[in-house]
Amino acid sequence: MNWTLEVVVVPVSDVDRAKTFYSERLGFHLDHDMRFGEQVRIVQLTPPGSGCSIVLGYGAVPRMPPGSLKGLQLVVPDIHKAHAQLVERGVDVSEVRVLGENPTPTPDPLDNVGFVFFSDPDGNEWTVQQISSRG
Repeated sequence: MNWTLEVVVVPVSDVDRAKTFYSERLGFHLDHDMRFGEQVRIVQLTPPGSGCSIVLGYGAVPRMPPGSLKGLQLVVPDIHKAHAQLVERGVDVSEVRVLGENPTPTPDPLDNVGFVFFSDPDGNEWTVQQISSRG
């Protein structure tokens, strides 16, 4: 049986500001923005190429303090291109960092160990890791 992670709730203080950040700055696809009266709003966005989405909102999503989500991780095949894209889109992102040694010899020494880090406007922390091949 396959178990797939489909949605992660990201706690934010301002849904419109977060929607703009994730869609315009990060390039996540806006899947839907639904309102059910004044009490419920659900915004779902998906990173390019991902099978897992994030959900922002209020009323029908778990209540967590804005900015309390840490350790979200995206994977890209080229960390330098990802870094350049984030900088170009105005995201305050760290420089590329190497964490450890590449466990499997590959043509790219950053494979598996190249990372960048950024936070959304509420302080939810994201990591981007380069994995261009999976043994």
